[in-house]
Amino acid sequence: MSVPGVPEQLRFDELDTPLRDTTFVVVDLETTGARPGEDAITEIGAVKIRGGEVIAEMATLVDPGRSIPPHIVEITGITSAMVIDAPRIERVLPAFLEFARGAVLVAHNAPFDTGFLKAAASATDTPWPKFTVLCTVKLARRVLTRDEAPSVKLSSLARLFDVGTTPTHRALDDARATVDVLHALIARVGNQGVHSLTELVDYLPDVSSHQRAKRSLASHLPRSPGVYLFRGPSDEVLYVGTATDLRRRVRNYFTGSETRGRMKEMVALTTRIDHVECAHALEAGVRELRLLAAHTPPYNRRSKYPKRGWWITLTAEAFPRLSVVRTPSADSLGPFRSRSTAVDVADVLAEYCILRTCTSRIPKGRAHGAQCPPRELGRCPASVHGRDTEDAYRPGPELFRLFLRGADDAPLHRMRARVEELAAGELFENAARLRDRTAEVVLALRRMQRLAALTALDQLVAARPAATGGWEFAVIRSGRLASAGCARRGIHPMPVVDALVLTAETVVPDATPLRGASPEEAGLLARWLDQDDTRIVSASSGWCEPARGAGSWSEWCALARAGSASTRDAETRPPAPGSADYRLGWRS
Repeated sequence: MSVPGVPEQLRFDELDTPLRDTTFVVVDLETTGARPGEDAITEIGAVKIRGGEVIAEMATLVDPGRSIPPHIVEITGITSAMVIDAPRIERVLPAFLEFARGAVLVAHNAPFDTGFLKAAASATDTPWPKFTVLCTVKLARRVLTRDEAPSVKLSSLARLFDVGTTPTHRALDDARATVDVLHALIARVGNQGVHSLTELVDYLPDVSSHQRAKRSLASHLPRSPGVYLFRGPSDEVLYVGTATDLRRRVRNYFTGSETRGRMKEMVALTTRIDHVECAHALEAGVRELRLLAAHTPPYNRRSKYPKRGWWITLTAEAFPRLSVVRTPSADSLGPFRSRSTAVDVADVLAEYCILRTCTSRIPKGRAHGAQCPPRELGRCPASVHGRDTEDAYRPGPELFRLFLRGADDAPLHRMRARVEELAAGELFENAARLRDRTAEVVLALRRMQRLAALTALDQLVAARPAATGGWEFAVIRSGRLASAGCARRGIHPMPVVDALVLTAETVVPDATPLRGASPEEAGLLARWLDQDDTRIVSASSGWCEPARGAGSWSEWCALARAGSASTRDAETRPPAPGSADYRLGWRS
């Protein structure tokens, strides 16, 4: 039992704004017609309520700046003579918006009333606030059956609920009647477990009773960041997701706010919902990636196969060549989402690092080229440049290794020079094709070197201000999240950091470019670290990218990508000869 004047401890269900603490402004308009923007408002009536009590009322006639049609006069009783001395809407609207500030806007047939109010705001250059709007017509249709309420007109509902004010087609009387109708409808939905504003808004869309009944599956979830797992009849994981508020997010799956067909199908199969509570959103994101990889849920579409990327790697033989594989080695570039992209990049790198493209295996001590099928066609770069012996061939693989490590960017310089040479010869199609391939090389190398710089650190401790005060911490080891935690406002952070480091997971890296880390997890950590308010607490060594890596080519790559977009536009005109865009190979 609540005692007036005594603070009351809220239940979990009431942590959203309870309906009894929500301020509503019930509004009704009278107008010169039914078309917002063409017709005008003649009267505004509004009632502000909270907790079932009326706080304030507002009512005024409005000069529409035109005569009122006779049929409107007959309905409302408002004549042109009555409004001739009334204020214009440019004076009334700001007063109404101030009256309704911070409240939920309620109207019977809300699109009509809000349509006129928004049109008036637009006509008077008045900013329209972002109101939560509740329509009692829509609510009545959700709550009442057709047998009980064949019509949901305000007059019909007023008779059904025996309200204290009879609607008269005058704004304040109709607003008062709508208040009573609203209270009666809220009393009905309260019996169905709707006690907060969020629940009331979620209740309005039509959902099946079976879907709504499963909402109880989320009742045990905490209101904290974490990962949730929907499980099916055989306890299999159907779907994995993250949330900053687990309970609120999961409950949305059982309301009309969830419109995706696949998700409705998934909800219908769900028998249980598990969760993993996390310290903050970063930990939740990482755990989601790991759970997706472990369970490959059928209703998730992304990140289910983080190890299935394609890599370009040097083969282990006397005359190494580039091969596209699933498993990276120490000298690999990737990952690529599609094999075709990886093959295209490998062909470009083979040409400009001078590596063979023939696939025959050459035993140690033998010469390259004698049995090279593309030799006569001039397609094998090693044959074209006469690198037939092991000693003559060795600089090519070594250049590729240095290129991956950011110690030598000569292949990129050669590609750019060739693009400019083709453009100068007016071979724009060829120049554009090579420009796009070069950009793909730069982007792939930049991504790998950026992640490799992070995974090269045996340990990195970083902090970020929490939204509620205090700090969020992450202990990262070799590109993996090893520990996560928070220090609340007022708690000294360094003892928390020390405890997180002591309890962090042990990570054993390997010799691959990302030291065994998942590219998606390392990318998520890198994006978190790149945020402006993230700070480094400590690091096992300097965090840096190679000076001659792909990072220094970012500006050129941006120009190349802009040029690529422009070549797809048939209306694009060629830039002036000699300009940077011309040299990049824009199409005429």
